[in-house]
Amino acid sequence: MKSNYSYRLFVLIAAFMFGVFFSAPSLLQTEDGSKVNLGLDLQGGLYMLLGVKTDEAVEAKIESIASGLNYFCESEDILIDDLSFNTEEVTFQLLDDTMKSKLDEYIKTINGLDVVDTSLNYVITLTEEEIKLTRDFAVTQSVETIRNRLDQFGLAEPTVARQGLEKILVELPGIKTQEEEQRARKLIGKTAHLLMMAVDEERAELAQTMTEYQAASFNDVLLEDVYNPAIKYVLKKIPILDGSKLTDARVGYDENNRPVINFSLDGEGARIFGDFSGSNVGKRLAVVLDDKVYSDPVIRERIGAGSGQISGNFTTQEASDLAIALRSGALAASVTMLEKRSVGPSLGADSIKAGAISLISGFVLVAIFMVVYYGYSGIISNVALIANLFIILAVMALFGATLTLPGMVGIVLTVGMAVDANVIINERIKELIFEGKSVAKAIEDGYANAFSAIFDANITTLIAAIALYAYGTGPIKGFALTLSIGILASMLTAITGTRGLYDLLGHRINKNNRKRWFGIKSFKHPQGGK
Repeated sequence: MKSNYSYRLFVLIAAFMFGVFFSAPSLLQTEDGSKVNLGLDLQGGLYMLLGVKTDEAVEAKIESIASGLNYFCESEDILIDDLSFNTEEVTFQLLDDTMKSKLDEYIKTINGLDVVDTSLNYVITLTEEEIKLTRDFAVTQSVETIRNRLDQFGLAEPTVARQGLEKILVELPGIKTQEEEQRARKLIGKTAHLLMMAVDEERAELAQTMTEYQAASFNDVLLEDVYNPAIKYVLKKIPILDGSKLTDARVGYDENNRPVINFSLDGEGARIFGDFSGSNVGKRLAVVLDDKVYSDPVIRERIGAGSGQISGNFTTQEASDLAIALRSGALAASVTMLEKRSVGPSLGADSIKAGAISLISGFVLVAIFMVVYYGYSGIISNVALIANLFIILAVMALFGATLTLPGMVGIVLTVGMAVDANVIINERIKELIFEGKSVAKAIEDGYANAFSAIFDANITTLIAAIALYAYGTGPIKGFALTLSIGILASMLTAITGTRGLYDLLGHRINKNNRKRWFGIKSFKHPQGGK
């Protein structure tokens, strides 16, 4: 059998070099290069299970409809009276029946409404389907918002995933101190519901003595000052605009070098803001965030630039976190803590040590078995196995994947699966040599006969791994990811790579050294020849 530097050998060499090069930053922990991120169970951190109050999202939807309706009627000079809303409906009376068609056309542009019109008295509610969609969107939007906040917070590879109908799983690797934990929890839990609300100037002086019930009778709300709960504000219940019109929020500094938050509005928000400020010069506009009043500046002139400022007694860090919350969007509904666990870094270090011991010991035992049982062909299998491990780490590093303890289990399992492919190949080759075929023909047919069994087994396992990744969360995804990468890498190294080494070294195999090449089982021709 002639020495043959086939393309398969170059594929193995290229794959090996790729694996070594891109896994080196992770193994050596260099400053440069892409690295595998360690999961919560390996480096410590914070685990939280949150519940989303979806009822609040439905209430916010009703409030938004009322606000939009109020602005439309004012801008189109449509006279309405007694506009109010509660948790279930918006009610008002149309005073000019000649404007009914225009009003009805506007209402038709809003999806998911049930409208009852009795003698120009309107009652608007959400359909059951719209309520269901609003609840579902609240959870989906909360997942995205929390993920965006944590990305801007600077945490590496946080896990934010939906669980069930109204729960969210959050895993924050790298949270090591109580201060970091409190800051992260505050950022996650902040609703960041920004409202611009008009001060009821007629009743402003009664704010300290008025009850919430009395305020409601005037279609007002009574809110506290963010820093002094004893200070109350009487605000008109229908907001001028909300945070959904916000496009940006950044930390700035006022004339006294104190941190403030400068925000910008989209085109519609800027128009609403400009129209309101232009028609209410000399009156006050309250900046409300999460039902607390941050400021109530007097409008000096029309504000048409579509920007504003939130001031308060912020520290720079508080202003930065609040800007992140506003910039990433308000939560459609507030969240509650259902479960919390902290994993210390020492426990994570123990997990890394235990995982490394299991991986190394598993690899060494498998490598020894392959050499003892299969001789030189076992060494070839071990070369492919080493390449397989490097490729797994390299691919995970390139994609910035997170390695968890179950992920390490997936790598250990991949070691066994990769070797299993070589075991099938080696056994097929031995069987064909026993039948009296030449070494070259036995290697060629051995790979051909083994391929279907290896391919079928790996594909079915890969399908299961993909399903686990698609529908699993957290550690299950980590296990599925490493298993999937390992399966694909083993197909490359076990089938293509080892065949390339046989193409290179196969000419060295002859009748007298077959035992050294293929193991401890004695070779005997079926007719009795040695």
